[in-house]
Amino acid sequence: MDDVKPKKKKARKALRWFVGILILSLGIFIYVRFYYVFGTGVKSGELNYLVYKGIIFKTYEGKLIQSGFRADKPGGLQSNQFDFSVEDEDIAKRLMISGGKNVQLHYKEYFGVLPWRGYTKFIVDSIVTIEEKSVNPDPEERLTPYFLESM
Repeated sequence: MDDVKPKKKKARKALRWFVGILILSLGIFIYVRFYYVFGTGVKSGELNYLVYKGIIFKTYEGKLIQSGFRADKPGGLQSNQFDFSVEDEDIAKRLMISGGKNVQLHYKEYFGVLPWRGYTKFIVDSIVTIEEKSVNPDPEERLTPYFLESM
């Protein structure tokens, strides 16, 4: 009867260690998968759109069209698109009024996607620049040479 008690204590101690290591491993996995910043960078291009969407978690989702082409398959052409999410509402509002303009966006890349953070692994955290499109001078000045040539 005395032999049973030490075995139970050893089994409980081993179970506690196993559960502790399991919880620690799960915590490390979740941190690395969803919260560790894998990479940062800047992407530039023409802002195609930024929308506020979602069913349960409303997030800001956008698309940046980059200049140039890439070929996924030999003989095929496809434009470069950068899909991103925005967490900060102030940044999102600035981007919403900048549709069609050339922008440079600083982003963070994560391994995994969280529904309240956005639908993509790329999260824009700041705007580097927004290039204003040059407004052409007075339309009459642009058309004057054509009128003169036709006379």
